[in-house]
Amino acid sequence: MDNKALYKLAYGVFLLGAKAGDKKNACITNTCIQVAGNPTRVAIAVINTNYTCDLIKEGGVFAVSILDKKVPFETLKHFGMQSGRDVDKLDGLPLPEDVNGVPYMNWNCCAVLSCKVVDSMDLGSHTLFIGEVVDAVKQSDEPMLTYDYYQSDIKPKPAPKPEEKKVVAWKCKICGYVYEGSELPADFICPVCGHDASDFEPVYG
Repeated sequence: MDNKALYKLAYGVFLLGAKAGDKKNACITNTCIQVAGNPTRVAIAVINTNYTCDLIKEGGVFAVSILDKKVPFETLKHFGMQSGRDVDKLDGLPLPEDVNGVPYMNWNCCAVLSCKVVDSMDLGSHTLFIGEVVDAVKQSDEPMLTYDYYQSDIKPKPAPKPEEKKVVAWKCKICGYVYEGSELPADFICPVCGHDASDFEPVYG
């Protein structure tokens, strides 16, 4: 099977908030679709090892913040590249709460969907949650962030590897004579001052 075929699927980028009792968390996900219109329901898939997944299973509610294209990488990194088990990602952040008391993002956000879990299925690596939308609020007219746009325009590019320097000549440290070529013969003798190869240094081009 060619797994690259799956790369042709389109995804969004969302902040997924969850709550169970006094415990709250939020993470980044790329899986959220509307699956029914009456009643209005959406489906999300969450990695089973995620703390957010545990909270949704326990609390039965979640909020999907549909992020826009202007969201900075640092925001995505904060919520998506560390675990709520290790750090309180909400500490010091003025995140409001929806009708279910679930945190959501009110900046760089197109809309917020507040949901109550009505069904779930363990898919192996992920759990699929079906949520009935109990409230929906439009935040802005900005275009939503897609996973493709994140990869091409937001995610930092790796630093270019420095070009390897190539030896183009050898220079005599005594008299300055230059031997053209990438390799200096081990028995080479400088024709100007008579010193051997040990007194030559490489010249890079």
